[in-house]
Amino acid sequence: MKSHCDIVLINPGGRSEAYQDLSNDLAAIEPPLWLALVGRYLQQKSWAVEIIDADAEALTASQVAQRVGEASPILAVIFAYGANPSASTQKMPVVRLIAQQIKDSLPALPLALGGVHVSALPERTLTEEPCDFAIQGEGFRTLDALLACLQAGGQELEKVAGLWFRRDGQVTHTPPAPLLKDLDADLDGGAWDLLPMAGYRAHNWHCFDRLDRRSPYAAIYTSFGCPFNCSFCCINAPFGGSGIRYRGVASVLAEIDLLVSRYGVTNIKIADELFVLKPERVRAICQGLIERNYGLNIWAYARVDTVAPDLLDKLKQAGVNWLAYGFESAVASVRLEASKRFEDETVERAIALTRQAGIYIIANYIFGLPEDDYHTMAATLQAAMVHDFEFANFYCAMAYPGSRLYEQAIKEHWALPEAWAGYSQLGYETLPLPTKHLSAQQVLNFRDRAFVKFFADRSYQERIERQFGPEAKRHIQQMLAVNIRRRHAESTEIR
Repeated sequence: MKSHCDIVLINPGGRSEAYQDLSNDLAAIEPPLWLALVGRYLQQKSWAVEIIDADAEALTASQVAQRVGEASPILAVIFAYGANPSASTQKMPVVRLIAQQIKDSLPALPLALGGVHVSALPERTLTEEPCDFAIQGEGFRTLDALLACLQAGGQELEKVAGLWFRRDGQVTHTPPAPLLKDLDADLDGGAWDLLPMAGYRAHNWHCFDRLDRRSPYAAIYTSFGCPFNCSFCCINAPFGGSGIRYRGVASVLAEIDLLVSRYGVTNIKIADELFVLKPERVRAICQGLIERNYGLNIWAYARVDTVAPDLLDKLKQAGVNWLAYGFESAVASVRLEASKRFEDETVERAIALTRQAGIYIIANYIFGLPEDDYHTMAATLQAAMVHDFEFANFYCAMAYPGSRLYEQAIKEHWALPEAWAGYSQLGYETLPLPTKHLSAQQVLNFRDRAFVKFFADRSYQERIERQFGPEAKRHIQQMLAVNIRRRHAESTEIR
């Protein structure tokens, strides 16, 4: 690390707390994409930037503080920004550890916190956490202005948009910073040169047919935000509301060119909350990738009501081998309550068309939505098993800060986790929402048993072995062998 820089951006670790023993070999190690984008933006504004990825480098809080001290920055910023929106709040315990270590070691250094969770709860963050500033919003313009303010002596914080801070012992804040309007003009991809690129690896399922080549791995955004407003989702917390902004096709392709040519990346996650939405744009990106013929292995998110046969064929030709669908529940009335407004026929059509295109499906389901009971959750599990998906994620419903479900939970006095660690899906402290019919413990027990039933199914394992080979089946069995300890379940171990 350099002897001096203007700003240090920190990605906290905490994988072992979030995923327990699954973090050792099975879980992905994803690049901190938002930090890379913020870093590149600030570089373009002529600031000297360093990024410390405590997750990829397995750094302790004291090691992070030491690295920050060696950099001698004007400002340090810890971002609670996970690989998906739901991975922000669960990072707050380790954020606190690192923040406290920095403040103890470097008390004069201004420290800011940012990310989805912080944007959703800026005042609470500033009140509870050992920091000087809370960044509400994207962070691009706010950090540029904050650095300029601090460099000039720090007397005009009121002019820094999107900032929460203390003045005369009282918490105060400025109006939100304007969003970036032209993502191509304002951003030039990520600052990949600041990241330990050799330390990232893809999800095991993403590489079922190439498990010896999970690295190198990268993720990119081709758009920011989402035009939908699902009750359980907090993705739009940094953006102030629903909406979507797109990067240009040429910009997206240029960043992929860089990742392939400079870092040898072939495994790519398109991190957009909804990549398959604007057909002509998706076709153009796919056509560019087809012409390049890089042999990429890509996965992306899609909705069942936005896919079409010709679009799916293009995606497959471009190297999109996996699509993640948010099915959430097999029961239409449960989906409707969560603002997922599509019919069962739409689900079946999307599954059939995706399979016809030769694209694998990773199915995402949520147990414990407000209308769920044992019958509806059993129907959801049955649907997952009947459809023979290549992989499935089973989540518990959580009222993540920044979501409408969180607002509803606060308004109706629903029981929420006592600590931020309780928002982790696979952590020891996990505590989901109760439903109108079930307790939080009942939801958690059902989810964990559903996970075992799906992946331990003999026909599923045999099919995975036929499709991908014995190593993929071994990964499934290794995953099942991991003990997931739960404080709030009937049993403390789930196999």
